[in-house]
Amino acid sequence: MKMLRLLLITVIFFSCHNKNYQPGTTQKMKWISLFNGKDLNNWAPKISGFALGENHNNTFRVEDGILSTRYDRYDSFNNKFGALYFNKKFTNYRLRFKYRFVGNTAPGGPTWGFRDGGVQYHCQAPATVGLNQSFPVCLEYNLLGGDGTKERPTGEICASGMTVEINGAINKTYCTPPTIKRTFAGDVWVTGEIEVRDGTITHFVNGEQIIQFKNPMLVDTHPVAKTLIKNGDKKVTDGYISIQSNSHPMDYRKIEIMEY
Repeated sequence: MKMLRLLLITVIFFSCHNKNYQPGTTQKMKWISLFNGKDLNNWAPKISGFALGENHNNTFRVEDGILSTRYDRYDSFNNKFGALYFNKKFTNYRLRFKYRFVGNTAPGGPTWGFRDGGVQYHCQAPATVGLNQSFPVCLEYNLLGGDGTKERPTGEICASGMTVEINGAINKTYCTPPTIKRTFAGDVWVTGEIEVRDGTITHFVNGEQIIQFKNPMLVDTHPVAKTLIKNGDKKVTDGYISIQSNSHPMDYRKIEIMEY
């Protein structure tokens, strides 16, 4: 009887804790597409000087299954920095995207704008971005393209209104180059990935880990970041994802996320 009672308890325990389990199947996380390949559904532009949702000069567009940033309708870029925000906040995840640089930098773009773009994450809510605010408070996987002569590695970490801890020390500069340096010249497709796991963040390029850091914190002296600090807590554990428009035309495809 004692053995029978023990068996019944074991059966009840596992039936309660595995009620979603089906024999012969495995439960695993799946990649979910954030870009449907057809339009900007679930995405909203915010360009400096314009209201959230106003796609100035059709900067962000979808053609032939590709999400693009374009400046062919600009007479001059004139510091019209912007970003395209996905409409959901994320915490722990792996983001994967394919990108390439094309064409020429827009007239009036910054000197550093040549083949410069970015995927931003842990962003402040797009509704809180000021009308003339150029960049959100966020972290950024900085996308860089080579000119065919000099090393210009992609995937550095840029921190806007935040700090991060790299190799046990707080970052000293706005952008920190990746540990593993990979430069891509020309209009080639490159795969970038960002993994966020409980405060530890890793950047990858074409499947290779290039930098890792942790503990993003809001800067209490930054004019916007300080307004996001609640009850003295500077730690950043989640946020929105966005794609920059920095003055050089870019293409994106297969923007996918796998939440943990």
